Amino acid sequence: MARIELDNLAHSYASRPQADSDWALKRIHLEWRDGGAYALLGPSGCGKSTLLNLISGLLTPSQGRILFDGQDVTQLPPDQRHIAQVFQFPVVYDTMTVYDNLAFPLRNRGASPAQVDARVRDIAEMLELSDILSERASGLGADGKQKISMGRGLVREDVNVIMFDEPLTVIDPHLKWKLRSKLKELHQKVKVTMIYVTHDQTEALTFADEVVVMQDGEVVQVGAPVDLFERPAHTFVGHFIGSPGMNILPCEVKGGAAFYRGEHVEAANAGATVNGAAKLEIGVRPEFIRFAGPEDKGGAAVEVVHVADAGRHRIVETRIGQDRIYVLSPEGADIPSGGARLLFDPEKTRVYADGWLAGEQ
Repeated sequence: MARIELDNLAHSYASRPQADSDWALKRIHLEWRDGGAYALLGPSGCGKSTLLNLISGLLTPSQGRILFDGQDVTQLPPDQRHIAQVFQFPVVYDTMTVYDNLAFPLRNRGASPAQVDARVRDIAEMLELSDILSERASGLGADGKQKISMGRGLVREDVNVIMFDEPLTVIDPHLKWKLRSKLKELHQKVKVTMIYVTHDQTEALTFADEVVVMQDGEVVQVGAPVDLFERPAHTFVGHFIGSPGMNILPCEVKGGAAFYRGEHVEAANAGATVNGAAKLEIGVRPEFIRFAGPEDKGGAAVEVVHVADAGRHRIVETRIGQDRIYVLSPEGADIPSGGARLLFDPEKTRVYADGWLAGEQ
């Protein structure tokens, strides 16, 4: 296992990068503690896989350093970094048995038969593969083969980090939650540093202790899942995480107070300095908005245009002018038809200046 540090890492696929758009990764500095569970989350093309390939040694960075436990490994080839990688598509030897697939990394490194057998059976039990160790891998489904891929990474005890690159993409939806749960359980048992790359927020938030959200080759926010949900550092994070994502609405800030369409909106950071910002917005998640009752004063006057039943809650789409505001209403709660007023939770409503959380740029 290893503590991993990315020191001012940047990478371009262009031979002579000039413009900002030439860089696939732009000046990233991160530190991941030994034994932690991390996720790289972002849309396709944001640089997640490039970063993973730099850490594994499949790419050499244009700038910066990669350190494992303080040792510079930037120029080391992949086989000297002691990394295991699980890819989108399961990489197994179909003609081998499940046992031999799991044993292969250990035999390749000269482990004794007794060591191989003990370790293989231990990992097989963790992955619920013990009953099929003698079967050929070719007879397994995609989920079984991906378990083997995971097991081949876990079976080695000299691994610094196990990296997962969109490992559940080809798995049937009804099996994904089982493998997600199993992976989380495995991490808690073996405590190996794990980095999980995905564009799926559910996978990232349920697996990782800490999530790195990326956009256009940059790290936008690093934090625990609850921090990303309740306190997005950027409107992109607020929009990308959540279903539906955070409502982003244009606003004005005057005298330390925020106003939306002329109506005063209490916001937790309304008093933050926003001088010079080209664009001011308020952000509030649908979970933190409610319909005003007869006894409530003020609120944004909206029109209810659509209600979708999502099981334990309903997603209500409302409009005011060209703006859409989504509300998550608990099951059984009354939803007005036609005109209504919305009240925002002041502790969960925040001002954003040029996309960034005001006062924290």
